[in-house]
Amino acid sequence: MESVTTFRRILISVTAVACALGISTVPAADAAPSNSIPPSTRSTAATLGAVTAITPRHLRITVNSPAMRGPVQVSILLPRDTSRPRASLYLLDGAGAGKGESDWVSKGHAVDFFDDKNVTVVMPAGGAGTYYTNWRKRDRVLGAPQWETFLTAELPALIDNHYGGNGINAIGGISMGGQAAFILASRHPTLYTAVGSLSGCPPTTGPVNEAFVRGTVAKEGADATNMWGPPGAAAWSDHDPATRLNALRDKYLYISAGQGTPGPRDQTAPIDSPLGRSGQILAGSALEGAAYRCSAEFAASLRKHNVGVTVDFPVVGTHNWPYWAARLPGMWQTLSRGL
Repeated sequence: MESVTTFRRILISVTAVACALGISTVPAADAAPSNSIPPSTRSTAATLGAVTAITPRHLRITVNSPAMRGPVQVSILLPRDTSRPRASLYLLDGAGAGKGESDWVSKGHAVDFFDDKNVTVVMPAGGAGTYYTNWRKRDRVLGAPQWETFLTAELPALIDNHYGGNGINAIGGISMGGQAAFILASRHPTLYTAVGSLSGCPPTTGPVNEAFVRGTVAKEGADATNMWGPPGAAAWSDHDPATRLNALRDKYLYISAGQGTPGPRDQTAPIDSPLGRSGQILAGSALEGAAYRCSAEFAASLRKHNVGVTVDFPVVGTHNWPYWAARLPGMWQTLSRGL
């Protein structure tokens, strides 16, 4: 499960206080998006390294990435029918992303769900705490990953060339990965036709949202100042989908979060917290409630600016993989319309 202790220290001091005071987590928008990619995000082509066939349609590949300055592990699910090129769906992990294989494989039941689907599913591993973005300064823990370049300039070309992609792409994720999916789509609107977030908080600016991001990065021992600069720096706004709503127009958008009420899945979920099951449920409930508030406000902002979005905000649901796996079919139903 995505670590439910990610924001425990800041939930009381930031999120809970903000909710109590009614502070909005969505900044005013709709500035015209700048779609240009800075020169630092351009790179030479990535190359295919080792390929391990878990099954004929489930591959684990190594991508040699110039942008990342080394190998990146990626899991791929091939379409049921490979007789012609197919669209690609990129799925991003949350803040607790595994290093060797995507949590979508190990925890999200993606292999079973996509078994009868005609889509190439691409799931990178190792993005813990990085927000799948290009870091501007070297961090003592995370280094200087260039995920945005890898995901938008290198990996799609490799997938299309080696695994029959047809150039049509969608992107989605859970928690940090859902936020990153909207960030990437708003910065590269011509690359994606559909975007989905499960329990993410797409906006990045404002005291509450920035604290949310900084807390996620700090969980890995890293400093978000090395990612987007000091508080209020221009890079935070430049990575905020709420300031780029026009870039999301005419796409198939899906936003979902539970409202934090525990349910039966919490009683059978693996315990991934030193707080035990009760502490895990309490923290997961608080974190999901914060994600719900942010997601609902962002969805309302999209609709206010006449940007269509499909929402799913069930009352029952905590910040936990069993709930995300259960909501994958709903997200797919929307995203598949763009593929």
